[in-house]
Amino acid sequence: MQVAAHLTRRIVSGGIEDGRAPSELDISREFGVSRVVARETLKILASLDIVDVAQGRRVVVRPRAEWDYLSPLLVEWLPSETVGELLRELHQLRALLEPELAAMAAASATDETLDRLKVQVDRMSELESEPDAYLEVDHEFHMEICRAADNRILDRIMYSARWLGTTSRRVTNEAPAGLHRATAQHTEIYEALVARDPAGARTAMRRHLSNNYSTLLAENEQKTKRADRRR
Repeated sequence: MQVAAHLTRRIVSGGIEDGRAPSELDISREFGVSRVVARETLKILASLDIVDVAQGRRVVVRPRAEWDYLSPLLVEWLPSETVGELLRELHQLRALLEPELAAMAAASATDETLDRLKVQVDRMSELESEPDAYLEVDHEFHMEICRAADNRILDRIMYSARWLGTTSRRVTNEAPAGLHRATAQHTEIYEALVARDPAGARTAMRRHLSNNYSTLLAENEQKTKRADRRR
């Protein structure tokens, strides 16, 4: 895992020329590891769609657009600038899907689902001083709405993006009073669902995501300024 992380960062930084990745032998020699470890390293990179490995052929780096950006490993290994780009792209996905999911849920959510959402909204109010715990409840609130929409394909798409969603929430949770605002927005979504109001749920979710995106951009800008000052 350590060697795979190192090689991923090298590839991202442009440290590998001509699209040719290190072979098993190259990895073994450079990092002082066995051929077994080198082979497993390449398997990890291949599983993330970073490289192509074929018997009797050189190991080549795949186009970056084809990498598995939904993998928690890759998110952890990428530089902060690239993660920031991915979070902006995640927002585009959420803005396309979640308002419609909320509208679908308003029409189909059961009383049991609404009861669970109420518990989650109440928990958010209690956890505004505990960002990590809040994050878990926040994620489950959105997944509950997704499940209530009763579309298995959309459910799996949203679930697959959960690691990036967690990263995004960690950024927005750092904003002053960010969790208090988030609780109010989640409450607005919940109330539209209880009212069985698809249009209202769609609007409330869209407003929540728009506010999140504005916070995300502002927090990333502050991080960039702090990094510039340190340099």
